[in-house]
Amino acid sequence: MMQPRYKTARPGTVATLLLGLCIGHAVAAPLPAEDFAKIPALQSVTMSADGKQLVAIIAAPGSNNADTALANWNLDNLAAGPVAITPSGDRMKFIAASALKAGRNLVISRQEWTGKLGGCGEGNSTGATKTFLTKAYLTDASQAKFDEAFASNTRTLGVSADTLRCLELAGTASLVHQLPLDPDRVIINQLNEATLQANYYRFNLRTGQTELLFKGNSRTTPGLFHPRTGEVVTQTQIESSGSDDFEQRVLIKNSAGQFEVHAPLTTKLSERYTVDVVGIDDDSGKLYVLTDQFSDLVQARLYDPVKKEFDKEPLAAHPTFSISSLILGTRKSNFNQVLGFYIDGPQRQAIYVDPQMKGLQEGLQKAYPGLTVYITGYNDDLSRVLFTTESNRNPKSYYILADRKDVVPLGSERPWVDSKQIGEQRWVTYTARDGQQIPAILDLPAGWKQGDGPLPTLVHPHGGPWARDYTGWDVSGWVPFFTSRGYAVLRPQYRGSSGLGRKLWLAGDGEWGQKMQDDKDDGAAWLVSQGIAAKDRIAIFGYSYGGFAAAAATVRSPSPYQCAIAGAPVTDLGRLGTSWSQNRLQRILQGRTVKGMDPMQNTAKATIPLLTFVGDRDVRTPAFHARNFYSAVQGKVPARFELIPDMPHSMPWYPRHFQTTLTLMADYLAKDCGPGGL
Repeated sequence: MMQPRYKTARPGTVATLLLGLCIGHAVAAPLPAEDFAKIPALQSVTMSADGKQLVAIIAAPGSNNADTALANWNLDNLAAGPVAITPSGDRMKFIAASALKAGRNLVISRQEWTGKLGGCGEGNSTGATKTFLTKAYLTDASQAKFDEAFASNTRTLGVSADTLRCLELAGTASLVHQLPLDPDRVIINQLNEATLQANYYRFNLRTGQTELLFKGNSRTTPGLFHPRTGEVVTQTQIESSGSDDFEQRVLIKNSAGQFEVHAPLTTKLSERYTVDVVGIDDDSGKLYVLTDQFSDLVQARLYDPVKKEFDKEPLAAHPTFSISSLILGTRKSNFNQVLGFYIDGPQRQAIYVDPQMKGLQEGLQKAYPGLTVYITGYNDDLSRVLFTTESNRNPKSYYILADRKDVVPLGSERPWVDSKQIGEQRWVTYTARDGQQIPAILDLPAGWKQGDGPLPTLVHPHGGPWARDYTGWDVSGWVPFFTSRGYAVLRPQYRGSSGLGRKLWLAGDGEWGQKMQDDKDDGAAWLVSQGIAAKDRIAIFGYSYGGFAAAAATVRSPSPYQCAIAGAPVTDLGRLGTSWSQNRLQRILQGRTVKGMDPMQNTAKATIPLLTFVGDRDVRTPAFHARNFYSAVQGKVPARFELIPDMPHSMPWYPRHFQTTLTLMADYLAKDCGPGGL
């Protein structure tokens, strides 16, 4: 197939506005903290299904990239600029947006909140908690009015004031399915204020009217909604298996309209198999299922609900990585057809099997060599296509492909970043001491090549630990910030990481601070053996679970590190266990796995300097973890503790949070890491 050729249209007002507000002077090495602290110029860009409206979060005009604003454009007249720009308020800040349909946009906002939770959500069960309140709103192109999204219009009598306040804080409704063929309705869930169970409705975006689809209960939730009608096709039940375990059962509606259990889709909760019903084939009635029941990796399989069996061969599989999702058509011309799938490799890779989408993807990829291209939205005739590009050197940029030939740049998230100061990125694998193969991402300073001499190095484990890292642009900014300062950064996908096969995932069970920690230390040793890391200039830095790993490194001997930086760490496994001790399902699913070496019980063994920091609005890993660990080791090793005002656990952070933490870490590594700094 011939590849289409695209020409870049002259940027219209949208690009001029966004880029003009944010481009500063040329950046010199090393990249300043401000490059990562500033609010992105453009983010959370989505296009309505009809290709007429574009909505995004931008840096508020006149704020010097210190605050956000909501903006939307009429794509029939993109050059005219935004139809409306609404800056965030003094308290409630826009953090995400999504174009829906029927002229409506969904907006997510967040604000600081301090008060008594009374057991509602993460935080203190007694006394006040400093946290954040997140709300969803619906608005239209004028952005003149913001209504709480999908809120119930009725109030139940007899509900206590504490329960109502709890629901106000936690939110009572969310979007579940967009029903692409329906011009007005979506599927939502609403929390019943009397039963505290979620009910599922078709919700009319124009009128606010609801139609009940599914009444929730404590053990059953809807699974797959039919993409054409919204009908509930599958349910998921959690049932006791007669021992200290539970079964996760998938029930499928049969021809008589009854839901029946399917044994091939039933698994034990403790075994953590993936069984995700993601679609239904229009012609055969077979279900698309993502599962790792046949392989260490997740495959896409067809399941016959009549014969109650899987097809013998996978629909999509990869020898090295999992299939993370199917790409199903959402427009009238290709609705519910399998257009392709995503491979969860070093980065998520879209593989299209539909000839039209394959040609489009390949043409865009050819036009942007060295960058990863993702198609994120399109209208029915492909006359308007929203796509993005990025790489480890280039923050995400947004474009519209118009009439299949003209590319209109919308802007970059961080156009001021000098990509020349960001070096090479590699996906590597090394062998741990017991033979386990550990994948990792290695980032190197710009210009460094083999033979140039070993580098100061950071071993940087991810949070979770049931998570993983991807190659490409690091949205936290931590990696390019440090590589521009001459550090090599290794991100080990240690055992216990998810998304890279069940074997690697399950191998972390009960190994906190033990074999999971060996994987980080063995990564440091591998870097030394490769001539990349200087043996006496290695530090470990992690956040959340990664902060636990840094705390564990502080008390393990012998240590390959000169110092440890523990951001928002868990340090006390005993107290962590109390957070789910009342939830039997959570104890089975994850509580059993969080065992091993407890840093708080081994503080007398501290051997290397420590910097630890945490936000005072962090309710995920509360400050007592960092503070108590610091207090216990400070007399044995040089230690420093910083409590960051108004910082939550998860990003997005305020610019001052990035500025404070990046500067804090850079100064610490240069001056206080080991005898003479790193």
